[in-house]
Amino acid sequence: IQWNAAYATALVAILGTTISPYLFFWQAGQEVEEEHRRHAKPLCISPKTAGPELKRIRTDTLVGMAFSTIVSLSIVFATAATLHAHGVTDIATSSQAAEALRPIAGQFAFAMFALGIIGTGLLAVPVLAGSAAYAVTEMAGVAGSLDAKPLSARLFYGTIAVTTLAGASLNAVGLDPVRALYWAAVVNGILAVPLMVVMMLIVRNKRAMGRLTLPLGSTLLGWAATLVMAGASAIFFWFAL
Repeated sequence: IQWNAAYATALVAILGTTISPYLFFWQAGQEVEEEHRRHAKPLCISPKTAGPELKRIRTDTLVGMAFSTIVSLSIVFATAATLHAHGVTDIATSSQAAEALRPIAGQFAFAMFALGIIGTGLLAVPVLAGSAAYAVTEMAGVAGSLDAKPLSARLFYGTIAVTTLAGASLNAVGLDPVRALYWAAVVNGILAVPLMVVMMLIVRNKRAMGRLTLPLGSTLLGWAATLVMAGASAIFFWFAL
């Protein structure tokens, strides 16, 4: 542990990739759409069906976050054992990052890294653009859904189109993608704090949640995670200022 600006920034970036604001909108939006497909009532209105549904949601979230954490830790350990061990501490290009795979993939390291980037992009672009569309339509108070037809959800699909084109256009302005991803993670880590505070207040509000308010144990874990995120952001601003 090093108490300096670089370490604090990296800490916020790592947390920002783990608990990202877009996840709040995407996961919630997908659960709502699934209810609409089955013509089901909200769980707070129909508590009899809440048990099996909450169990499914819990399992889905735990499995997804477990795989995400395993992948993240694998990336950290691989780069630490290869690049950092040889004094490479500032990865500026994708080719440098691909070197972390050389001990495993050998001469195919760059091809494996390229396939990973392409696969990740195909997964990430719909999620990132979709979460932005959910956030914009909810803020505007209009309907928006991936199940809706484009003409009936112009703002929703328009947001997806604009954000996708904006991301693609970054290649034309010569922006360093590695540095852009790094600072995007930092911004995510900072923005997650107020969203987590609001979310924790909502899930304990009986007027909003009915009989399905968050249990005490999960509430303590949620506030603990919020405090960790807030503490990391505070340390970042302390060194930045």
